[in-house]
Amino acid sequence: MNKKNILFVFGTRPEVIKLAPVILELKKYPENYRVIICNTEQQKELSNQTLAYFGLQANINLDCMRENQSLVEIQSRILTSLDKVFTDNRIDATIVQGDTMTVLCGALTSFYRKIPVFHVEAGLRSYDIYEPFPEEVMRQMTSRVAAMHFAPTEKNKNALLKEDIQESIIHVTGNTVIDALFCLSEETMNKAAEFYKSQDIEINDKLVLITVHRRENHGERIDRILKAIEHLVKKYTDHTFVIPVHPNPNVKCKVYSKLGEYSNVYLLKPLDYPYLVYLMKNAKLILTDSGGIQEEAPSFGCPTLVMRYETERQEGIDAGVSVLVGAEYDKIVSFSSSILDKDRKSTRLKAQNPYGTGNSAKAIEYYIKEYFTSIQK
Repeated sequence: MNKKNILFVFGTRPEVIKLAPVILELKKYPENYRVIICNTEQQKELSNQTLAYFGLQANINLDCMRENQSLVEIQSRILTSLDKVFTDNRIDATIVQGDTMTVLCGALTSFYRKIPVFHVEAGLRSYDIYEPFPEEVMRQMTSRVAAMHFAPTEKNKNALLKEDIQESIIHVTGNTVIDALFCLSEETMNKAAEFYKSQDIEINDKLVLITVHRRENHGERIDRILKAIEHLVKKYTDHTFVIPVHPNPNVKCKVYSKLGEYSNVYLLKPLDYPYLVYLMKNAKLILTDSGGIQEEAPSFGCPTLVMRYETERQEGIDAGVSVLVGAEYDKIVSFSSSILDKDRKSTRLKAQNPYGTGNSAKAIEYYIKEYFTSIQK
């Protein structure tokens, strides 16, 4: 096939993690692809920090992040900035991942110019437009304009089929987040271990990792979540609770106010990707409202409590590797206690990770090549 200009558009750390294996795979074939990396910088520091870990650098940075911006403001800014990117570059296809504002804007801008959109991690659905908000609507809208859908699982494929997406343009590839885990070298993990030593944080068999940031958990929900965590912190004083704190003031201020004074709680700045993976690998329990962690934790056999009322990653619930607890005080305390009361070895999960085996990027590159070969015939 003729060499194609492939534009990757992302703006958040999870997007970087999940697209990096695909970028690296396409870069193996310079005769087939010219890779253009565009970072909207929706999460400026986090996205650039993670790019550097994979040895990648954006060709285009859009600097779209503003403090306390509304959804309308960020959408209009990204759309306007991306429009210039398409004006200044000849693009043969746009690749987006997931369900962020950057994903929707990348898909829309490409669609308006009749350039094919390839959607990585397609078909995730909760079918509640406010759970997660606004991501559920964004990924559904992206599906309407995508030329190819790379679905992590059969469940995701079936969701797309129910929405009358042609089966011929849906490909089950597994989730690229598992590919990213396999990129971690022993040297990188050793550096992560040294980081925690330098912070005087003991990483042992009594480690609890907690992340909470989702927009729908702001307000009263995060109050209930933090009240439950405080109960666990006081009950399990021999356990270490590590919380990378999201910079959003709606989260940060409340976390520091509620948990900042406990000696067995470590409140950290947002972590570089390998440092977070090191915690997942060693954790006895994970409490999270993150999507990516739901996918990654099963690779390490770590029980995960999902602090959401709906999840588009139902495969983990069905496989028994994670449990939905919402923002309910009693559920969080009860399920956490059932794990923390036991030793770490006895709580390890035996089930295989339902989200992939680590060859997703290779599969995606294969289907991209097939797509362009077919339309050239």
